[in-house]
Amino acid sequence: MTDIAPTILDRVEHITARLTELLDGDVDASSLTRSMYSTDASNYRVVPDIVVLPKNSDDVVTALDIAREYSLTVTARGGGTSMAGNAIGPGLVLDFSKYMNNVLHIDPENHTATVQPGVVLSDLQHQLAPYGLRFGPDPSSANRCTIAGMIGNNACGPHGLSYGCTADNIVTLKLLTGRGEILEVGVGPNGLDAVPGLDELVMGELAVLRTEFGRFNRQISGYSMEHLLPENNRNLAAAIAGTEGTVGIILEATVRVVPRSAAPALAVLGYADMATAADDVVNLLPHKPLALEGLDAAMVDVIRRTKGDAATPGLPEGGGWLMIEVDGPDTEEALRNAQALIADATAVDTVVHSAGPEAIRLWQIRADGAGLASRTPAGEAAWPGWEDSAVPPEHLGAYLRKLEALMHAHQLSGLAYGHFGDGCIHLRIDFPLATVPEGLRLFMEEAAELATSYGGSLSGEHGDGRARSELLHTMYSDEALDVMARFKGLLDPDDLLNPGVVVRPKPLDADLRRPAAATMMATDGFAFASDDGNFTNAMHRCVGIGKCRADGREQGAFMCPSYIATGDEKNSTRGRARALQEMLNGGVVSDGWDSPEVHEALDLCLSCKACASDCPTGVDMATYKSETLHRTYQGRLRPRAHYTLGRLPQWLRLVGPFGRIVNALGKITPLRKAMLFAMGADGRRSLPELAAKPFRRLRKNVHTTAKPEATKVVLWVDSFTDGLAPEIALDAITVLEAAGCEVTIAEPGVCCGLTLVSTGQLTAAKRELTNTVEILHPYVAAGYTVVGLEPSCTATLRSDLVELLPQEPGAHEVSQQVKTIAELLTTLDWQPPRLDRKLLIQPHCHQYAIMGFETDQKLLETLGCDVEISAGCCGLAGNFGMERGHYEVSVKIAEEGILNNINRSPDREVLADGFSCRTQITDLDGTSSKHLVQLIAEHLR
Repeated sequence: MTDIAPTILDRVEHITARLTELLDGDVDASSLTRSMYSTDASNYRVVPDIVVLPKNSDDVVTALDIAREYSLTVTARGGGTSMAGNAIGPGLVLDFSKYMNNVLHIDPENHTATVQPGVVLSDLQHQLAPYGLRFGPDPSSANRCTIAGMIGNNACGPHGLSYGCTADNIVTLKLLTGRGEILEVGVGPNGLDAVPGLDELVMGELAVLRTEFGRFNRQISGYSMEHLLPENNRNLAAAIAGTEGTVGIILEATVRVVPRSAAPALAVLGYADMATAADDVVNLLPHKPLALEGLDAAMVDVIRRTKGDAATPGLPEGGGWLMIEVDGPDTEEALRNAQALIADATAVDTVVHSAGPEAIRLWQIRADGAGLASRTPAGEAAWPGWEDSAVPPEHLGAYLRKLEALMHAHQLSGLAYGHFGDGCIHLRIDFPLATVPEGLRLFMEEAAELATSYGGSLSGEHGDGRARSELLHTMYSDEALDVMARFKGLLDPDDLLNPGVVVRPKPLDADLRRPAAATMMATDGFAFASDDGNFTNAMHRCVGIGKCRADGREQGAFMCPSYIATGDEKNSTRGRARALQEMLNGGVVSDGWDSPEVHEALDLCLSCKACASDCPTGVDMATYKSETLHRTYQGRLRPRAHYTLGRLPQWLRLVGPFGRIVNALGKITPLRKAMLFAMGADGRRSLPELAAKPFRRLRKNVHTTAKPEATKVVLWVDSFTDGLAPEIALDAITVLEAAGCEVTIAEPGVCCGLTLVSTGQLTAAKRELTNTVEILHPYVAAGYTVVGLEPSCTATLRSDLVELLPQEPGAHEVSQQVKTIAELLTTLDWQPPRLDRKLLIQPHCHQYAIMGFETDQKLLETLGCDVEISAGCCGLAGNFGMERGHYEVSVKIAEEGILNNINRSPDREVLADGFSCRTQITDLDGTSSKHLVQLIAEHLR
């Protein structure tokens, strides 16, 4: 044994140095990284000593050898989406998602695929699609969970009903045991020989294995040792599934893949309530549906309140629904099969969707369930813990009724949904973890007894982790628990792999994250009204489901551009939230608002606000970043860019009269670089062209005509449009008057304070906004609609205005009457011209997040345009891409997004309402782009 250093810190530094010397991958023991890996998607917080991102199997073997040498525990992690605390631990954490994420081989003839452990499921599905194949199990976290993580938890998903759990789809595994041995494990009569003593264990405990394990499909809790039985062909690979990284580390997996469904149809059946829907499941299973899911009306109500009725298309009447996917060789046959299933149902109302957009949107609601359910209908935070219990389907209705009664008895509530065809219920519950954390244990113990009274399982697909391992005694006898411990002992005798999980478990209420967090209330910055003024509650909206780690651009999502560009956890919305949570906890991140870890995590946040829309839990990192900067620099010297880029509207007003001179000087490279340096901007950027005459100097030449009964509009010309693109304001007047509006120009001085907000200068932003409300409110009170032209500015008045001036009644009234040009035009009785143009559109992130882009798309289709949307951020994001230190990331985001789309669609004109979007496109590509009003005005002249 190597001599160890006298202190824990020296020991960790010594081990880190050795790992760094020997590994090709990344080794990180910094406080920021340790804080980000201290939790997953669960209620728990365990800070590791070291995080390793291995590049290859040799790295993993070496890391484990060193860990064994120093008796350092090891936890394997994929996407970090475990809701039970399976992916956190002390000692060493191995994150496979960044480097070991390759699909190694696809064999379409034998229907197999060989992958590295960090392959994300949706990436595997994408590569299988050209062969007409798919991996069967499909949890809702498919676009960020990894294959090894799915094996660890024995994940299932909606299609587990037809394709089985992950265990049923494993061919072979390359497994690194806790002994440091690499085993090739699979199925067959000699399948147990790889582990000395395993055959003797199995043959000596046949009665226990046959009576207590594998009683129904979703018995995921504990180890799935039924697969080791002779009648199950001694399938060690399947038995490894669900062991949660406690017996070995997966280096490689060969999995079975299946043909894609030819033409699935979706039948949606409405019932009086969820329990009644559950009662009907046994009548529908004989039709062998591909998936049979339950959805509660309470969850749908939450969606409709936040995103409108259009977000839940095609639902029949009811208080609970079954979403049932049925197959067929073609659409007609699938629809007939759906109708045959409906004929055997007791539903009060039904609708059927063939494969297409409506079905996709409904499935997305179900996929977002884990995030949507993190808030109860009353808006309270809801937590995992009892989130995936399962019972045999014939008992599901009765179990749901008693579970609801149990929650009522404990004064708890939650939104239920799940895999009803398998008897698995997903449920997050509003445990008062911040105030009465002991309530968690009281409920969990009774819930475990309830589920097992129906022959059920504590977990139906997420594993036991730290949340439920302590309760396995309610499901298994002492003899069965002993068999599991002996199984682990054969593979990990020193208990180094993910200790405290399944075998020799830690208490379920140990290491809870939320009770340890300090309470931080809103002060003179944002109100955090949706979180009752509690900044800590706002921070803990992030429950770690990790949707920010997924590239959702193909599905039209925008979150999270810096993570997509870098692949670093610290640049994800979740990583930033974890750093802020640790700051509130005061553990690893200990310097409060000044903590360098917090500012490092926030540095590459573009403040694009996409998370405010795309994150199902409602995390708004742009707001959190602004609040952090406000509290950090209040009364102190700020970074240079805050005084220049952060106060750009003021500078534009000052230099406006000298536009021609400034433009000429900006074309001289040394002077341009000097000016950019003085601004705190990157010297590789160009300077935006100042208008020869700002709109405020042109407005005396603008005349509008009063029209009886006309829609009264006050046109708000923001600072960017005024000083940099006044022609857009002139075109807007042309369009509005053509649409029959009586146009009034807002007085100078109306400013949203956007750049002040994004740099955290909230006191100054409030002054600007107070002045803006004083100017605009009389118009609003007189019945005018305020029309904004710059999407980011419009979004600021729609959202940040009321958060910064919550006690100002006029602020709320102004906010409600601020519209985009498209929102106004689509409400008017006006026949727009036919443009017949092919367009590539870059929506502004703030518009996407706050107002949405659907109205603009609808208007453009009315105008006869062929529209292609470039989803994702342009990469400039106001001052972000201009600041030093951000250039490379800004450019990469653009190259992989809008610039790539321009190259793919050279025949399309580019439309971008956002000034920063147009600037980025021109600066990096030389392509010109237009605002919507310019496009329409061209056809009106």
